[in-house]
Amino acid sequence: MAKKALLIIDMLKDFLEKEGSLCIGETAEIRKNVSSRLAKWRAAGDPVIYIMDRHLPQDAEFRMFPPHCLAGEWGSEIVDELAPREGEYRIYKRRYSAFYATDLDLTLRELGVTELELAGVCTQICVLYTAADARTRYYDVTVRKNCVASFDGDAQAFALKEMEKTLGVKVI
Repeated sequence: MAKKALLIIDMLKDFLEKEGSLCIGETAEIRKNVSSRLAKWRAAGDPVIYIMDRHLPQDAEFRMFPPHCLAGEWGSEIVDELAPREGEYRIYKRRYSAFYATDLDLTLRELGVTELELAGVCTQICVLYTAADARTRYYDVTVRKNCVASFDGDAQAFALKEMEKTLGVKVI
């Protein structure tokens, strides 16, 4: 049987709190849905890995987006109701894909993981590019529509279709 892991992507205060610098809007539903999935993964004893956007003040990404998720700042923290437990992993990233310039792939391979479930924000940015890189590395990937969110509904719909039709992600 394949080993699986849950990647919780960028469920951070800057994206999900009203005071956050890039709040995606209404977040109650995704918080509830991801919290429910997290409880199921914890009960099953499968690995949970938090993917956390974390930038330096001069990050090149700030040419496109306002400063957000600055290392050591409030906005880079995971929202309280999804707080990691001891033994759960945290992977910090500075670009859209959780695989780019991180040790995510090494961590997954050491754990024997071959299947991933992705949850979090933003669907057409960090979730999509993480899914693409995961599929390039031959991981099986599942995305639940009710466990991802975006500030742009049209872009989210495109990203879900792209993940399913082009990347072979199981979108449910």
